Amino acid sequence: MPLGMSPFCCWGLPVALLTLLCSPGSGKKAFEVHIWPKQLVVEPGGSWVINCSTSCAHPDAGGLETTLTKTVLKEQTQWKQYELSNVSNDTVVYCHFTCSGKQKSEDLRISTYCPPKQVLLKLQPAWVAVGRPFTIECRVSAMKPLKNLTITLLRSNETLHIKTFGGSSPKEARATHSITAHREDSHHNFSCQAELDLRSLGGEVVRRISEPQELMVYEPMQDNQMAIIITVVAVLLFLFVTSVLLCFVFGQHWLRKRMGSYRVGEREAQRS
Repeated sequence: MPLGMSPFCCWGLPVALLTLLCSPGSGKKAFEVHIWPKQLVVEPGGSWVINCSTSCAHPDAGGLETTLTKTVLKEQTQWKQYELSNVSNDTVVYCHFTCSGKQKSEDLRISTYCPPKQVLLKLQPAWVAVGRPFTIECRVSAMKPLKNLTITLLRSNETLHIKTFGGSSPKEARATHSITAHREDSHHNFSCQAELDLRSLGGEVVRRISEPQELMVYEPMQDNQMAIIITVVAVLLFLFVTSVLLCFVFGQHWLRKRMGSYRVGEREAQRS
């Protein structure tokens, strides 16, 4: 290196070129495209408002690309507001703008859902002895997406069983749980809660709960008590059958006796 030359002089040209390339006026300005909301989950059949905008001061063109029915509500140079309708299934819409010959877009995924319309709870059997098993069954119909559903079986406020469904897709969601009956169960209401969690799709949690059901719990009879009951029933049945037979026999005897007296009187009348 020649004497008196700065050690950084060899970097001067690359740094200058880099500064030139990175300067705002060196090329086309970057711009952004935005769509709002970022996520949307809807019930089929309604209408929703979508905003489509860009940071480009003077875009060449822009709009919303979709197969759905769309209506422009408001618009300015850098944004447009649309109303979408007739959503029936999951779909994707695209907000796009062209600035200085360059096009950018951002997509919005629209998910459809059906809230639980009917939550039915059934106790089998409804009458059960202490210490005997019974089954709680809950059915939830006409809802989607099933992977976001959670069914909770409750005894008053106590959680007995929780079931999720993951990627399965049966027509009807069902949860069953078998437990042993206790004396205190007759003092509790049993119910089923269906929870559709739509937060991951941009929505809220939708809950439905079944009508409460009561379980009738009774004390099981001892063997000797059952034997006594069977004996008493058998004796009463025997007495009933015997009384019916006796009534029949005495009735037939009385009828024959009366018929005999009637014939004797008739003969005497004929002789006279």
